[in-house]
Amino acid sequence: MPRFKLFAALATLLCLPPALALEQNNSVKIATVLKTQNSWDGKPLAYPTGQAEVTGMLIEIAVGGETGWHLHPLPSFGMVLEGELEVQLRNGAVKHLKAGEALAEVVNTLHNGRNTGQVPVKLVVFYTGTVGQALSIKPRLQP
Repeated sequence: MPRFKLFAALATLLCLPPALALEQNNSVKIATVLKTQNSWDGKPLAYPTGQAEVTGMLIEIAVGGETGWHLHPLPSFGMVLEGELEVQLRNGAVKHLKAGEALAEVVNTLHNGRNTGQVPVKLVVFYTGTVGQALSIKPRLQP
């Protein structure tokens, strides 16, 4: 019977929702800015295989500046810290972001980012790839 009680207790614990490792209190405020299973164009996210490597970057785009057409062969997640950013796909789909907004970037899809505001765009982006994997790829011919 003790083995059954141990099994029942373990089963109960496994069915409980996971607790946050960091809990909100008077000193710590928590706000979820992004939780998704898909990139912003609706495609499911899939992680590459191999030795994982996460790269975080702070990117700044001048007023009127553009990233140029490129793609990411891996999932990446960004948040605009300052300014206004427009991301366009070749099929014409557009995503507009302003300070405080986050997105799961498109994967293996050509896109162009453009600063549409009056101040430089500052965004932080985290790339979730593998050791030695390219973070961005520019096509040989611009679309």
